[in-house]
Amino acid sequence: MRHTLDSVAQHPTNGYAERLLVPWWLWLIGLGGAAFAAAELYLGAPGPATWVPYLVLLPLAAFGLWWIGRIRVAVRDGELWVDDAHLPVRYVAEVGVLDAAGRRAALGPRADPLAFVVQRPWVPGAVLVILDDPADPTPYWVISARHPEKLARAIRAAKATEGASRSGAASSGLTSEARREDGASERRDASGRG
Repeated sequence: MRHTLDSVAQHPTNGYAERLLVPWWLWLIGLGGAAFAAAELYLGAPGPATWVPYLVLLPLAAFGLWWIGRIRVAVRDGELWVDDAHLPVRYVAEVGVLDAAGRRAALGPRADPLAFVVQRPWVPGAVLVILDDPADPTPYWVISARHPEKLARAIRAAKATEGASRSGAASSGLTSEARREDGASERRDASGRG
């Protein structure tokens, strides 16, 4: 069954891409709530002013629903992208698919406050990406995904490809320190730190 709002693309050469769109039922609730609020604002008011709350609240609700569903998750060109944050896969130590209990633990009171989290409650699956970068204080990423197994597989495949290309670079005479400095200069910290 294909959902009309579910935009998932899989390209064997380009990795994985998914947009965490808001489901149709949340659109109904959001727009219905905005319409109800608009009706309450000018309940019984005569004239053209009756339509002003509808003209303001319905577009605002639609924009808000679009805004929270704009997040894109992708694996391409050796990097994991979550919205505008990206992580080169060479810094990935482990990747795991979280079930409901694992997701609660990763997002609960014992979660690391430095973790990078993109969680959407309407998306049932999640992926845990543990980092191996001494220069970054972020210990792991938790990412919502409609197809967490496919996302984890794409990250592992990109890491394997990156490992093969890095071993080729090592044989070409590039030192590990030079590769580290090159990687650090191109890496952008997703959480806004350092």
